[in-house]
Amino acid sequence: MDRPPAGHDKSPPKKKKPPSRPSTLELPDIVEAVTAGANREVSLLFSKFAQVLSEGAAADTSQMKELEDILTEARNLEAYLREKKKLLRQTLTLISDKLQG
Repeated sequence: MDRPPAGHDKSPPKKKKPPSRPSTLELPDIVEAVTAGANREVSLLFSKFAQVLSEGAAADTSQMKELEDILTEARNLEAYLREKKKLLRQTLTLISDKLQG
């Protein structure tokens, strides 16, 4: 009786399946889907970036307006104080003249 050596069957050896790869017909579709997804993500990032820049510009504009208002108020106060100083000098000169006369 002929027996096959241990570890050998009579059946032919099984072929291993190669790892599944997309067919050449599917590859363009996959590339297109990946590209479309990447485009959406990039567009979303640009949109968020533009929004942040816009908000920053609005904040800068608001701060500039506030600073301009403060500067205008300071200049008005300076002019008022100069006028008061001038009137005070005139009053002191008048008092001094009366005391000397």
